[in-house]
Amino acid sequence: QVQLVDSGGGSVQTGGSLTLSCTGTPRIFSSDLVGWFRQAPGKEREFVATIGRDDARAEYADSVQGRFTISRDNAKNTASLQMNSLMPDDTAVYYCAAAVSDSYPYTAGEYDYWGQGTQVTVSS
Repeated sequence: QVQLVDSGGGSVQTGGSLTLSCTGTPRIFSSDLVGWFRQAPGKEREFVATIGRDDARAEYADSVQGRFTISRDNAKNTASLQMNSLMPDDTAVYYCAAAVSDSYPYTAGEYDYWGQGTQVTVSS
């Protein structure tokens, strides 16, 4: 059973913006942390951002701090990742993920559910 579906990727030029969306099950959005990861070709999947179930606290990777904003709407079972000032190094497949956790996990292995991924390409 599909738990998460992410979308919104595309191709932009340096300095551009994109908003990624993630839709999930009511159970996930009533109880789980939601995060975003990314994986570039030949690299490991890396943490981008995560947000608590009540939307009160968010954590970001240093590489995206100040440029990306994670949010969630539990009533609509959705989460978003607003990405501004995009750079070529942001090019990757981006994945929405959910964790049954009370902490704020930063590693992929700590997340329980994953979207299928959406490609983001930033050209110089």
